[in-house]
Amino acid sequence: MVSTDRLAAFAALSLLLIVVPGPSVLFVIGRALAHGRRAALTSVAGNTLGAYVLVVAVALGVGSVVERSVLVFTALKLAGAAYLVHLGVKAWRQRGSLRAAFTGTDGPAHGGLRTLAEGFAVGVANPKTIVFFAAVLPQFVDRGQGHVPAQMLLLGLVFNAIALASDSAWGLVASAARGWFARSPRRLAAVGGVGGLTMIGLGVTVAATGRKD
Repeated sequence: MVSTDRLAAFAALSLLLIVVPGPSVLFVIGRALAHGRRAALTSVAGNTLGAYVLVVAVALGVGSVVERSVLVFTALKLAGAAYLVHLGVKAWRQRGSLRAAFTGTDGPAHGGLRTLAEGFAVGVANPKTIVFFAAVLPQFVDRGQGHVPAQMLLLGLVFNAIALASDSAWGLVASAARGWFARSPRRLAAVGGVGGLTMIGLGVTVAATGRKD
């Protein structure tokens, strides 16, 4: 249903968004530092489930409205692009705040189900993911092939597979290198700064590309 070219382009854009430290990544890092590797990976699992709920919502509801209306699509795309730029600028200006994720504590370790549920809540409420699925996902659907909801579900599965791998890597690295990061606030600021610039670039890309019909 979805061509290889579209899948590859969507995967590349997804990776660009996913690797940027945002709410999900910071949550996973915080869990890794406060409670260790198992809590971090459980949080990743919950986060991924939450994100896929957004995919289903877009595929079965919002996505169909966006797909039929150029006006709605354009308005949503520009709003999404502006919000991504806003997040990027905010991340750049507050890049030093990443230190809190590496030095904060969350108290005693939570049970697995609670950690999973909290990860799910973060995933389903992540503004970056909501904007991406609502404004960007429909651009990669081949309407001529039909089965638009199924195409969105497939693309969402690709996004979540990449997110699962990336967020797990963040959690593992954070749990293994917590001491190295904690010794240098500049290292934390660099992570936030690069993430902010990447978000700004992604927002500009979203605004400049898309449907022409």
